[in-house]
Amino acid sequence: MDPVQTLTLDLCVVVPAHNEETNLPLLVNELSAALERAGIVFQVLFVDDGSRDHTADVIRRLAATHKHVRAIILSRNFGHQAAVSIGLRYARGRAVAVMDADLQDRPEDLVQLYRRYLEGADVVYAVRRSRPENIFKRSAYAVFYRLLTRLASVPIPVDSGDFCVMSAEFVTRLNQLPERLRFLRGLRAWIGGRQVSHPVDRDPRRTGKPQYTFSKLCRLAIDGFISFSYVPLRVASMLGFLISGLALIGIVVVLIWRVMGLLPKGAGVATIALSVLFIGGVQLLTLGVLGEYVGRIFDEVKGRPIAIVSEIVGEGESPDV
Repeated sequence: MDPVQTLTLDLCVVVPAHNEETNLPLLVNELSAALERAGIVFQVLFVDDGSRDHTADVIRRLAATHKHVRAIILSRNFGHQAAVSIGLRYARGRAVAVMDADLQDRPEDLVQLYRRYLEGADVVYAVRRSRPENIFKRSAYAVFYRLLTRLASVPIPVDSGDFCVMSAEFVTRLNQLPERLRFLRGLRAWIGGRQVSHPVDRDPRRTGKPQYTFSKLCRLAIDGFISFSYVPLRVASMLGFLISGLALIGIVVVLIWRVMGLLPKGAGVATIALSVLFIGGVQLLTLGVLGEYVGRIFDEVKGRPIAIVSEIVGEGESPDV
């Protein structure tokens, strides 16, 4: 990209996309209308996360017909957080925004976030007042965010997603963090600085099916807990101490009953079987928690890139990713 153009860009909007071919033209039109009406010089930077439909072709056509559209095509599906991370490394402008491609985040709200950013904040993040999902999903989100806020080692705002506007300096600090497995809203909170919230209402998806399935949401939740909390390990340790203490008390009680002749004849077989099953279950649970942490250490020490870029649509240099 031309260095002069980079300096004159007010806002670069990073949009990860996976199987969003029908939403992208709508998003570009609505973003263009909202940002141009507000007098914001902008660029839309799509990141195609290994889509299986015609998303990449739609992006290429949009880049050919809209001078403010660029794109990065990843070699396969690396996941939402990886796609956003790659987009942030290629983003240029005085400020950088992150929003999804499904139009659940309103372009008009992006304008409001940007105006709040101009008041002097490093980050303006959206807090969801309402969301269109069913009651089960809304309840799951509410439990997750409140648990994460209580358990995390840094204060992560409740009901905040990736929809935000950040200063270029803040994005530089975010890109410098070495994690390969990234939970961006947690990393954003960890950096600190002047961060303010802005309430928004989420709309239903304009077209298509949600790309974040329940299993992917569970994976994201586990990533958040493991990346920003030691509490699961501490709970496993406390559970071990508790079971050991109860077992010791049980041994003392059984010995006293034996000395006093109060131990029923044939007693203990069922108790021993249940105790073995219970302790075995706790051991497997503890190993599973420990394995989550060890697995992330294993992924980090391999030092693989966050994602592989196979194509850049539009002008721009390729930073190391």
